[in-house]
Amino acid sequence: MTTDATSAVETARAALVEQVGESVVGEHVATVSEDDSALTEYFACTQAGYPGWRWAVTVAMVPDQDRITVDEVVLLPGEEAIVAPAWVPWRERIKPGDLSPGDILPVEEDDPRLVPAYLTGDPGDENVDPAERQQQKLVADELGLGRVRVLSLEGRDQAAQRWYDGEPGPDVPLAQSAPARCGTCGFMLRLSGGLSDRFGVCANEFANDDGKVVAFQHGCGAHSEAQLRKKQLPPPLPDPVFDTMTRGDLEDF
Repeated sequence: MTTDATSAVETARAALVEQVGESVVGEHVATVSEDDSALTEYFACTQAGYPGWRWAVTVAMVPDQDRITVDEVVLLPGEEAIVAPAWVPWRERIKPGDLSPGDILPVEEDDPRLVPAYLTGDPGDENVDPAERQQQKLVADELGLGRVRVLSLEGRDQAAQRWYDGEPGPDVPLAQSAPARCGTCGFMLRLSGGLSDRFGVCANEFANDDGKVVAFQHGCGAHSEAQLRKKQLPPPLPDPVFDTMTRGDLEDF
């Protein structure tokens, strides 16, 4: 370590001790060059509750002059420091099920899941098959219901994919072990519109998904046509016999 470097460390330590006190200043751990005339000296922090943190003291030196100026003193986390997780905006932190009674979750004005009710679909969407066009007509017919915005095609597709990939879909353990699929169940109430060929609502009060949207490929053991296998049936009862035991057959105690 050169004389200038030694002087920089000593000056930085003296300024640091003056600012925070000697009891929380540890050994010198690193020197980082900021530019031709500035250095940052790092010292271990011994303050309780701050393991892995380091004091950073930036000093400036004019070439060919002996004077060293202290620019700033800050406490910074090191690689092993315990720090708070990165800040996430509140809207990105909200998860399904977070809303409590009385909570309000405003929708963004440009939310792509919604379109004004006077539109019949996504703008510029001209190459639409007849079935899709019929769905757009149904959206337009909803104008009389008083809704300012309705579900866009993008919003509908997102919902369909989310349902299919989630608990109402075919890949959950409940559906994998089911004797048949919801699409063939008598308790299935089909949805209308563009999702009528993929989803319905379960109407079996004894099913786990009663009152919920489920995919046709979903399933459970409460299927309307489910039957017990022979090995699952209770054992047959023996034929009834008359009780022929008399008092004489009993032992006296």
